[in-house]
Amino acid sequence: MIRRLAAAALAVLAACASQPAPAPPHSEPIAGPGLFEARRADWRIGAVTYQVFVDRYVPSADLDAKRALYAAPRTLEDWNTQPIAGEKVEGSIHWSQELAFWGGDLASLRTKVGYLNDLGVDVLYLNPIQLADSNHKYDAIDYREISPEYGTKADLRALAGDLHADGMHLILDGVFNHMGENSRWFLDAQSSPDSPYRDWFTFDPSVQNGYVGWWGIAALPELKWETPEVRAEIVDKPDSVVRSWFQEGIDGWRLDVATELGLDNLAAITRASHEEKPGSLVIGEVWSYPSRWSAAMDAVMNFALRQSLFAYVEGRVSGPQFAADVDDMIADCGLDPILRSWILLDNHDTPRLRTLYPDERDRAFLQSLQFTLPGSPLVYYGVEAGMEGGEDPGNRGPMQWDDATPDNPEFARLAALTALRKASPALRIGDYVPLATRSAFAFLRMTDKSEDTVLVVANAGQMPVHESLLIRDPFLMNGDTYRDVRTGAAYNSQSGVLELDVPGKMVLILKPERWPGMKDRTGHTPYKRIP
Repeated sequence: MIRRLAAAALAVLAACASQPAPAPPHSEPIAGPGLFEARRADWRIGAVTYQVFVDRYVPSADLDAKRALYAAPRTLEDWNTQPIAGEKVEGSIHWSQELAFWGGDLASLRTKVGYLNDLGVDVLYLNPIQLADSNHKYDAIDYREISPEYGTKADLRALAGDLHADGMHLILDGVFNHMGENSRWFLDAQSSPDSPYRDWFTFDPSVQNGYVGWWGIAALPELKWETPEVRAEIVDKPDSVVRSWFQEGIDGWRLDVATELGLDNLAAITRASHEEKPGSLVIGEVWSYPSRWSAAMDAVMNFALRQSLFAYVEGRVSGPQFAADVDDMIADCGLDPILRSWILLDNHDTPRLRTLYPDERDRAFLQSLQFTLPGSPLVYYGVEAGMEGGEDPGNRGPMQWDDATPDNPEFARLAALTALRKASPALRIGDYVPLATRSAFAFLRMTDKSEDTVLVVANAGQMPVHESLLIRDPFLMNGDTYRDVRTGAAYNSQSGVLELDVPGKMVLILKPERWPGMKDRTGHTPYKRIP
């Protein structure tokens, strides 16, 4: 018996010895070359997305022709007026700030496609444009029509065509959890218990307003997705709402309050979108931890990462703890869904970045990580102009075009980051490899080509820190110089270890130089057989 056990053990050992030892985690790019090729071909991965509130982006070129659309109780404001909180409008369930318009439209937006392209934008995301009473359009009256103050479907197709001609894509906001109180469906349902739309909503005399509204808001009655006809109309029918808009040239949907739609419905919307347009993007507004939600769609708006970034820049978590948070998120969601997910610092539901962080060093720090971490940076219109604004409606002011110029440091910083991302494949499609630190936050972005590798080292503290980093890339050679792409500062490595001092409130973005000039001088390079 002992001899048989010993023989079996030797056989197992021999079998193990005949197999190559598994590589330690992240010791080389996680993805194979085929996956990197797929990422390069996928416009959704690592894309710079720019969010526009159509009414507030570009003044209409023909405002007089549509003044009648802003009749009372709506108001039409001067472009230089800032939105302010108002009061309940008499005879309406809306507040005055919801009915204040500035006059922007799709035709005027088209005049800025070249501007967006020059800024380095890959994807344009529009806040809702469907027919609705309010300026924010999250209270749709008809999902299939465009609000006339914004234009027509022909205007939308023209915008999509202009974007596509410049290699950009177009995402619409899908608000399918709730509608407006003037929706034909809701008015009919409210009028009679026998209405065919009655079961499309939840009527209950014991709740506020007598029906379920989103957050109890009377103007936003919730759709009852458990009713088969609701899901069929929005998703499943061949001419459903979700499917039909792809005929107008759009490239995907951002789903409002995605977590309230449920995993099954989100997956159905994603399938329908992909059937109509293979490779389209369905991304959800997710204020909770993104795992599971990221599997039901292509990606999420990564509010959890935003909150972690804020905790790091404010010193409430350490660099190593922030690194663990990022690593856990990637492990739980998968890297590719994270690469497609939007990294946002502000949007129409939050105070603007400059209001949240008046210190320019904090803004520069956050934006540097926004553009180097795995994901797709979301830029809220006006960030490049240094616009300020608190909670809604202050965060939805008219675009300040006089400040959106290269001599504005806010514009220059954003333009430099988008240019860096365009020039750095690893920052768009690369794997994420965390590095051990004492107090800083450090990581590599790597592809299947060693020349693409980027090293990022961040110090959120006020004082400089010294770090000795083990660079976990086997294809970077001994003695390589790492140079900061923005300051030009150089750091030399020895046998895969890099010693450096990181100034306070600073993100270093370092590129290995791979012994520049050696081959020209000597004919030799240590990289001659390195992928």
